[in-house]
Amino acid sequence: MFHIKFKPRLYQERIFHTCTLKNTLIVLPTGLGKTNIFVMCAVHRLNLYPNSKIVLLGPTKPLVDQYFNVFINNTDIPKELISIFTGKVNPEKRKELWKSANVILSTPQGFENDILSKRISLENVSLIGFDEAHKAVGDYSYVWIAKEYNKQAKYPRIIGMTASPGSDIERIKEVCKNLFIEAIEIRTEYDSDVKPYIKEKKIQWLYIDLPENFAKVRELLQKSYLWKLQQVSDLNLIPKEKIKELNKKELLELQASIRKNIDEGNKNHDLFKALSLLAECMKVQHAIELLETQDIFALKNYIDNLYNEALRSNVKSSKNLFEDPYFKSAYYLIDLMYQNEEKHPKLIKLKEIVKNIISENRNVKIIVFTQYRDSVKRIVNELNSIENVKAVLFVGQSKKYGIGLSQKEQKEIIEKFSSGEYNVLVSTSVGEEGLDIPSVDYVIFYEPVPSAIRQIQRRGRTGRQEFGNVIILITRDTRDEIYRWSAFHKEKRMYRVLENLKKNIHQILEENEKKNVITLNKFIEPKLKVVADFREKNSVILRKLSEMNVDIELKNLEIGDYVLSEDVCIEVKTITDFVNSLIDGRIFNQAINLKNYYTNPFIIIYGQEDMFSIRNVNPNALRGLIISLINDYKIPLIFAKNAIDAANYIYLLIKQEQEIKKKNIILHKKKPKSIKEIQEYIISAIPGIGYTLAKPLLKEFKTIKNIANAKIEELAMLPLIGEEKSKMIYRIFNEEYKED
Repeated sequence: MFHIKFKPRLYQERIFHTCTLKNTLIVLPTGLGKTNIFVMCAVHRLNLYPNSKIVLLGPTKPLVDQYFNVFINNTDIPKELISIFTGKVNPEKRKELWKSANVILSTPQGFENDILSKRISLENVSLIGFDEAHKAVGDYSYVWIAKEYNKQAKYPRIIGMTASPGSDIERIKEVCKNLFIEAIEIRTEYDSDVKPYIKEKKIQWLYIDLPENFAKVRELLQKSYLWKLQQVSDLNLIPKEKIKELNKKELLELQASIRKNIDEGNKNHDLFKALSLLAECMKVQHAIELLETQDIFALKNYIDNLYNEALRSNVKSSKNLFEDPYFKSAYYLIDLMYQNEEKHPKLIKLKEIVKNIISENRNVKIIVFTQYRDSVKRIVNELNSIENVKAVLFVGQSKKYGIGLSQKEQKEIIEKFSSGEYNVLVSTSVGEEGLDIPSVDYVIFYEPVPSAIRQIQRRGRTGRQEFGNVIILITRDTRDEIYRWSAFHKEKRMYRVLENLKKNIHQILEENEKKNVITLNKFIEPKLKVVADFREKNSVILRKLSEMNVDIELKNLEIGDYVLSEDVCIEVKTITDFVNSLIDGRIFNQAINLKNYYTNPFIIIYGQEDMFSIRNVNPNALRGLIISLINDYKIPLIFAKNAIDAANYIYLLIKQEQEIKKKNIILHKKKPKSIKEIQEYIISAIPGIGYTLAKPLLKEFKTIKNIANAKIEELAMLPLIGEEKSKMIYRIFNEEYKED
């Protein structure tokens, strides 16, 4: 029997009781112990099913590391029975750990791959938790994992946890459907059983005026924007009276509508012109947002990047911007302001706030949130000019603008921030969820965010154990104000929607029963197999193949994305990737490798976009590529409408190779090193031979020379070679080479 090592709060007991009976979505403010409720459920299920396993999934490695500490500190489950699964752990090691562990803490992508490749089975998992459950929509790994779990598990129980599932009722319903939710347990800061544990938060909204020069730049950019929209209106694509009313969402919808029109074959020049103008509009709008909400330095970097793009590329929207008199005038004024080091008043106000806080108590901890990496870097530099301020940037892993932190670096920064080595953390959205920093005194929003989820998560970083302060900087009469009220109304709507769903959960259950019709195939032995490249990013294809009962093995493939047999290898591309592979030239190397190492390679291209309008590529270059692949390289091209359609093609090809032709999967490598490997490679390259027959041939005839000198009847005596293949081998080694 396992036990918890803490006394649960009343609301945790009540929520736990629901979780023991039904699949439950827990909506609880940050810092109120959602993970502890899961721990209570984990201990309960392990005691109920002693030989079962518990799985808790979280979107990032730092979060998974935190779960480990929660289990160690709050239960008597031995450390050796708790395992962490992340991309850093070798797949074979994960397979071994799975056998011995009772509690598995994992990121979802690697866990999904383990299920797909049959390294693990969910049959004996008695509880699975999805932290940050609002992510369980679309193609996110949570969705497929929950479906597979519900299909495989002997005694399933699901718990979803989030501080903020969003304000869109359809999105919340989708989360509930995807996670097979049967009950919703929601608590706000105002509920009677939660209120005693809520630490007071003081929220301040500080309004700032836009300076004169900033307003002048905005006016010029606004004129540029409206002039471009007027040109779109002149093409009869926007009513004149709506020009000033259009928002970003409507602009994106108009762009999508025009692209669809073009994809359907309408090549009217006006449509291409409108697309370019709308692209310019979006760039100008982004410039206005940076000006209003960030700093002149962030705006200058953005405009400079556009200028370099206009000089060095064929992107018409960027080139046209610098021919626009309003935009050019704004650019000159921005450059002048940059030279004069004019700062956004937000930056000045932020420095003043931080200076005052630190001067009163240098041991406080402050998190500053901002949208943009450029701003993070700038803010850190400015704050570090203040006495006793030790600020550090905290961003995601991808290297944008030369800035990026690995998960190891992120963890080290959090530890140093927690220990007091840093007292100000300046973070992008990566710090909004999952940070285990229990004593943050101040959270400062450099700008409001229009998302209820993100506003709640930012706010939740403070007031977890002690009194908390939230300060939100707003530039008056800008989109800052729009975003403030947008998030406010979305948050109110979210709680109304959740309360309504809580009362009417039976309706969701009825919808789930209709939509989640599952074919039980867990006891069917897979007959078909495929080896897929583990870097193959389109998990939709892998999931679909798995649903069709294909046994998937993930490997690092040197050639192609899917190997179906000794003869068939498939390279899969989206239409966009196909076009890009022509531009960067890699398609030719890929085609050569496919043809050199496999007798019958295929290229599958999927998507419904018009490939001739994706990039500024001569249409005849694309047509020439298609003809060359089919005619010169002899590689068939299959065009599929989407990833699922592509998966269906792959499935039929697997059936043909493995059920009809009875061929085995053999991986051909690009770089044979030993003499033996080179010999096998040379003989396997003979059409119809492959690695399966290369070895028996070499074993029988000892050397390549003997195979070359063999007579047709000698070759035909070997099992599986036959007369036709014997004639082919003989011709290859004896027929005179003729130049084309």
